[in-house]
Amino acid sequence: MRLKEDPMNPLGCNTRNRWQVSDTTANLVRPPVTPRLVTLSAPPKQVTLDLARTAMIVIDMQNDFCHPEGWLAGIGVDITPARAPIAPLSRLLPALRGAGVPVIWVNWGNRKDLANIPPSLLHVYDPEGHGVGLGGALPVHDAHVLEHGSWSAGIVDELAADASRDLHVDKYRMSGFWDTVLDSVLRNLRVDTLLFAGVNMDQCVMATLQDASCLGYDCILLEDCAATTSPDFCAQATVYNVRQCFGFVTSGDECLRAMHDGAA
Repeated sequence: MRLKEDPMNPLGCNTRNRWQVSDTTANLVRPPVTPRLVTLSAPPKQVTLDLARTAMIVIDMQNDFCHPEGWLAGIGVDITPARAPIAPLSRLLPALRGAGVPVIWVNWGNRKDLANIPPSLLHVYDPEGHGVGLGGALPVHDAHVLEHGSWSAGIVDELAADASRDLHVDKYRMSGFWDTVLDSVLRNLRVDTLLFAGVNMDQCVMATLQDASCLGYDCILLEDCAATTSPDFCAQATVYNVRQCFGFVTSGDECLRAMHDGAA
């Protein structure tokens, strides 16, 4: 007589990394993932990637950097370049979500007491020690600069996150990997390839991409979905260095074309 098998229950926060368990059994075999291959132009090469093993990293597209009432605009920085990625990201992100690609928002979100922020980092944003730096009060929205949970750290309205699917990681340095859960989240999603977008291209985007490359991820910078308020030569150097040392450079519109052609 065959014994009745125990019912198996899924164990895992996402379908990419899940066991099946019961009172007597643990099945460690993850669900099979069907490859979704796309080939895109990333001069000087054509690059084929698997969307089923890809995540989108959007860095610092938040009010303090991209909104006319945010921090940078308030201290006299022309934020026009920082807003340039909004339109291409608005086209790309829904398509990526529809293809099952996780979208991860990596924003500055400092502690209110700045307990983990050293003087060396405070000095970057307030070199005289009496300006509106990290944690400083803004004249609008009852907000403090880059503070977790505040209007300042929120994603700009034009790029509203999908609350049911998107993931959020607070960062406290230029790199989104330093002292954060980003690497753990990505490994739990079992992804290999990362698409990078956001601001500033030559600072937080580059620092995060560089660390990702050192951790073994495949890195692709989406040039039209990233921008900087720095001089143009900084963006040019970033693109050069990504191509030369850390990965590939393409565009969000090229990703859209590749996904459309792949689905045809």
